[in-house]
Amino acid sequence: MKKKILVGLITAGALLTLAACGSSNGSSSSSSSSSDKALSGKIIAGGSTALQPLAQQSSTEFMAKNTGVQVTVQGGGSGVGLTQVAAGSFQIGNSDIFAEEKSGIDASAITDHKVAVVGFAPIVNAKIDVKNLTSQQLQDVFTGKVTNWKDVGGSDQKITVIGRTEGSGTRVNFDKFALGGATEVKGPTQDASGSVVQMVGQTPGAISYVVLSYVDTSKDIKDISIDGVEPTEANVVTNDYKVWSYEHMYTNTKKETAADKAFIKYVAENNKDIKKLGYIPISDMKVERDADGNITKK
Repeated sequence: MKKKILVGLITAGALLTLAACGSSNGSSSSSSSSSDKALSGKIIAGGSTALQPLAQQSSTEFMAKNTGVQVTVQGGGSGVGLTQVAAGSFQIGNSDIFAEEKSGIDASAITDHKVAVVGFAPIVNAKIDVKNLTSQQLQDVFTGKVTNWKDVGGSDQKITVIGRTEGSGTRVNFDKFALGGATEVKGPTQDASGSVVQMVGQTPGAISYVVLSYVDTSKDIKDISIDGVEPTEANVVTNDYKVWSYEHMYTNTKKETAADKAFIKYVAENNKDIKKLGYIPISDMKVERDADGNITKK
């Protein structure tokens, strides 16, 4: 009798388990289906190469969760991102600068979404024996007034300045906050952070600048301090290190969709990838900065 009861209980339990699984699968399928229907469309998010790694990683995860949405992430520079989103060619324009800082852009026609913060570091070829430059020395190097490392505490070696192309948000921020608005000397330029790292690493005596997330991508380069302050996350959040900016994802106000907003929200709240990729969550910042560069404490 006990054996029959036991068999009966096992059978009943198995049926209940199957029923529960069926109900769970059905609910999951329905939820996924409704999610796919709720979010659909194609998104081109282009512009800033500083934001590109985070946008790219987030797009892969976002599309896995929202199979009705196709996200394409492109570079090209902040100027391209702002221009193309204003024109309606990009659904999202990625930028290291405020739209108000870009001439020819109607900032009132596009909507700003701040998703992260990045710091920008001067980088040099790893064989350079300089670890720190004052603000004035940095300005003198990048404007061409100083052309040999021996004049700023290094060895007797020619300085090669590698700049960023016009329209680069990285360049705008570095010139504004590291060089005091000075004009860089004319010379070789690169339009992407990865290309800058590679060129500096391969060029004896070279100096340039990239976002902090690219500093550790090559053993052939190293960052240097400014006025004795290291370009670190801890120094950026307090504004002790002042060469930083927001990472913006702009939408065309009249054309933004639910999918656009959902993707931007995912990027902004994706703290796991934000920190892993070398960005700083906006919630970690102890200060705020407006388009005119004015700083206020939170």
